Amino acid sequence: MDSDLIIVGGGLNGPALATAAAQAGLRVIIVDAQPTATHRDRDFDGRAYALSLTSVRMLRRLGIWNAVAEQAQPMRDIKVTDGRAGEGASPWMMHFDHAEIEEGPMGWLVEDRHLRPALLDALTHARITHLPGRSVTAQDTSGARAQVTLDDGQTLTAALVVGCDGRGSGTARRAGIARTGWDYGQLAVVCAVEHDLPHRGIAHQFFMPGGPLAILPLTGNRSSIVWSEEATRARAMTEMDDAAFIEALKPAFGSFLGDIRLAGKRHAYPLGLTLAHSLTGPRVALVGDAAHGIHPIAGQGLNAGLRDVAALAQVIEDARQRGQDIGSATVLQEYQHWRRFDTVKLALATDAFNRIFSNDNTLMRGLRDLCMGVVNAIPGMRRGFIREAAGLNSTLPRLMR
Repeated sequence: MDSDLIIVGGGLNGPALATAAAQAGLRVIIVDAQPTATHRDRDFDGRAYALSLTSVRMLRRLGIWNAVAEQAQPMRDIKVTDGRAGEGASPWMMHFDHAEIEEGPMGWLVEDRHLRPALLDALTHARITHLPGRSVTAQDTSGARAQVTLDDGQTLTAALVVGCDGRGSGTARRAGIARTGWDYGQLAVVCAVEHDLPHRGIAHQFFMPGGPLAILPLTGNRSSIVWSEEATRARAMTEMDDAAFIEALKPAFGSFLGDIRLAGKRHAYPLGLTLAHSLTGPRVALVGDAAHGIHPIAGQGLNAGLRDVAALAQVIEDARQRGQDIGSATVLQEYQHWRRFDTVKLALATDAFNRIFSNDNTLMRGLRDLCMGVVNAIPGMRRGFIREAAGLNSTLPRLMR
């Protein structure tokens, strides 16, 4: 089976890239280890994504946004505070109001159960061949065409193989692309809660000694919770029954939204940083977590992946129009130059924020509270953070303009 592009990984970035490439006229095969039925599970499991303004622009351009728009919650404000559970927030804080930029809300919150099927539905495009329930066992990118072998013995060929297969990317490993990273000794406990009072579209980031607690607005009187905590305590929380977990959450969550109740399941994910030494190899490109796995402290993981998608789609579309081989080293180097600095900068920034805020050092607490107060008091700095959250500060690919 021959194509222009083989995409390995059918999560979120893979289908987005497949759709963008197909709409640009390329023939695409997407190898997806998950069965289709798994992707279409509509049960609410608490998982949601904070999509920046530019990510939403891209999904709109690809014709995907209309399928999820009614289930999306605009994120109008972000409030960042520091403190300890049970003691309330520090008086020093940062408040980012979307009204300070002209473009509108900084982003939207969309549940996984809505976004994933919408991306899957886009794979019915005539130029896309979707192979669910299949995995790659071997790849050879040494020749004029890349060759990939699947677990059923089928052989695929293409000009370029793109790894969208996560932090443990087999595509990167088979291409000999090494990684650098470390574990934070934290787990992210992810769930959703219902609450009595409306959230008014405000997202909260509360920094505590064990790690940050993000409270992100969903549609209705519901919020998504991403609670990063020291690993031993986090594991204990995942083993609690629902009632005990809510009682453990309340001191950190506070009472500003009234009484809270668990909605859906809980998940726990180990947290760490991992960076591929290169975003490309011979006839190979890496996208999303396969290239850069970062801390969820700023909710930018998926947005960074979608920027990779938009940049790579533009690079290979332009190369094809010029008559170039889209898998050539010259073309892939353009993608590497475009995305490498931005992804490393984001990874190091999230790493630094987590280290600075996830501790109870008295001197450090005073310094970071002072810094937050200064940023909040200076409109230019505050506006810069708002534009960063909206995804507007980097060089934007066409799909995100």
